[in-house]
Amino acid sequence: MTKQFKRTTVTAALIYANGPIHIGHIAGCYLPADIYVRYLRSIGHDVKFVSGTDEHGVPITIKAKKEGITPQEVVDKYYKIIKDSFEEFGISFDIYSRTSNKVHHETSQEMFKNLYDKGQFVEEITEQYFDEKAQTFLADRYIIGTCPKCSNENAYGDQCEKCGSTLSPTELINPRSALSGEKPVMKPTKNWYLPLDKMQPALEEYIASHPEWKTNVLGQVKSWLNDGLRPRAMTRDLDWGVKVPLPDTDGKVLYVWFDAPIGYISMTKELTDEWQKYWQDPETRLVNFIGKDNIVFHCLIFPAMCMADGRFILADNVPANEFMNLEGDKISTSRNWAVWLHEYLREFEGKQDVLRYALAASAPETKDSDFTWGDFQTRNNSELVGILGNFVNRAFVLTQKNFESKIPARGELTDFDRQTLDTLAELPNKIGDAIANYKFREALALVMDVARLGNKYLADTEPWKVIKNDVERTGTILNIGLQIAATLSIVSEPFMPFTAAKLSTGLGLSGLKWSDAGNADLLTAGSPIESIGLLFDKIEETTVQAQIQKLQDAKKMNELAGKEVSAIKDTIQYDDFAKMDLRIGTIEAAEKVAKSKKLLKLTVNDGLKQRTILSGIAEHFSPEDVIGKQVTFLANLAPRPMMGMVSEGMILMAEDKDGSLAFLHPSKDVWSGASIN
Repeated sequence: MTKQFKRTTVTAALIYANGPIHIGHIAGCYLPADIYVRYLRSIGHDVKFVSGTDEHGVPITIKAKKEGITPQEVVDKYYKIIKDSFEEFGISFDIYSRTSNKVHHETSQEMFKNLYDKGQFVEEITEQYFDEKAQTFLADRYIIGTCPKCSNENAYGDQCEKCGSTLSPTELINPRSALSGEKPVMKPTKNWYLPLDKMQPALEEYIASHPEWKTNVLGQVKSWLNDGLRPRAMTRDLDWGVKVPLPDTDGKVLYVWFDAPIGYISMTKELTDEWQKYWQDPETRLVNFIGKDNIVFHCLIFPAMCMADGRFILADNVPANEFMNLEGDKISTSRNWAVWLHEYLREFEGKQDVLRYALAASAPETKDSDFTWGDFQTRNNSELVGILGNFVNRAFVLTQKNFESKIPARGELTDFDRQTLDTLAELPNKIGDAIANYKFREALALVMDVARLGNKYLADTEPWKVIKNDVERTGTILNIGLQIAATLSIVSEPFMPFTAAKLSTGLGLSGLKWSDAGNADLLTAGSPIESIGLLFDKIEETTVQAQIQKLQDAKKMNELAGKEVSAIKDTIQYDDFAKMDLRIGTIEAAEKVAKSKKLLKLTVNDGLKQRTILSGIAEHFSPEDVIGKQVTFLANLAPRPMMGMVSEGMILMAEDKDGSLAFLHPSKDVWSGASIN
């Protein structure tokens, strides 16, 4: 960090409490923020890590409508799922709260009132979209239409999730209401606007003062500035949200992107009575970790709010990540194309650090990246098991076997020993510098270099051979190997806290800080070590294939969900229908037809005789599945020669969305030959 700050406030984006969290959320901001915070704590820095759920806005009301419950029931349900998932995954918030809390409503209203009293808002009556059928004004997310930039037909009124463009409702082509599907009309309504156009010079100066920001962040922000900022409404016509604290404003709430970032402040209020020093002291560094889709709000709108208020510090950095895709396709909650964290934690018990490692190693720091289960397996088996786990296991097992599970004494050092220890001493600073500069992939690679250093040292010194002739030298080798493991327990902690804790326990270490890392004397000769078993175990191909199949099943379900019922055929007269003789028959025998994949030969009792019907259902049913079933068949269909036989009728079937077939049969057994009238 170039400037020295007394303390740091770290925020991670407030996620909508309208569903669980997935790996895209984790890789986007929560894991990078956690790595950064854990490092700051390790260097003894005063840091507060704040986040929570965003429980207002249209996504909540849409979810409530879809599930047939109240918005409050929605946020209560998902707040718990999200909070529990974060805790189990090791995201170490100092507080994880929610914007539905009373303190948040009061804090948001107080800030709005302060801006209002200072004359910072522009009050305007404008034409807004109104759904005449639903009799309500439509918030941005309730308006769907064609994106003017990428032609996505399902863009929202505030953003196109396909191309990432931020939009306004009036920019959409062919807008329609998400409530009724009807085309909305324009109707006058009063709202309060933050004049971003007048604030643009101050915002440009603020952005220009941070040339060190990530290129993807600066690129998006400068694009907005180049287009010219426009006033943005800070209130909405809705029932769900923080009420506007002004007279005669029933049915109006604060814009979710006004109240949501204030949540960072209100949650810090919940955390500590000294909250002001974390938000109002210029000696405090503010870092907002967010995803790509939140850049404009945290780099322009929230700073503009704070500037207008005058009491709060501005972000020193906004290290936003890009998007993480899944198996080559964009993660989508609506399509269930995601790896859900709460499901992963159940299906991969005790493997939090494997996912943390895989996501950090392929994090979308400057461009979109792709998570694949194959890569996840390779990183676990080749890197965590093959490198890190292999090194630690060899050092522990050799010590347990040859030195009674006690740290052996270190004797005379060779040049190779000194070279190894010199390299070890250099790595922690390199790792720390990378973390401090938000280069988490680089930092993780350097952490693995510590493990590689240990592996190479043991491979080159071969203590399993040396022990046969020189116990003292073997003790020196293993002492150095375990000292490397001790440093590894410190520098791996921000990335893999569960593994680091296990390693520290095995080495009998506690309370070590980053400044201890690289020290060759962290372990005292004669101190005991405890067996920790294998840090990681291999993930089998069958496990990975099951996850891939799970995604393919989700994709298939989405395809079927979008399938439409075929159109009704042309109208016929009753006399046409009356000509068909539909009957119930019982299948008494069935066999496959030779040289045909599709046909079954069915012997059907029609009440008068047994008839042969050839039916193209062999790919759906085996002969033994159908014997004894009562079925509907067309009895007076002209006989038809097929495969050297004659078919005397047609079995009627229903075809489901996925192409599977089902027999049409009566709700109770009836006599064979029963007519269908």
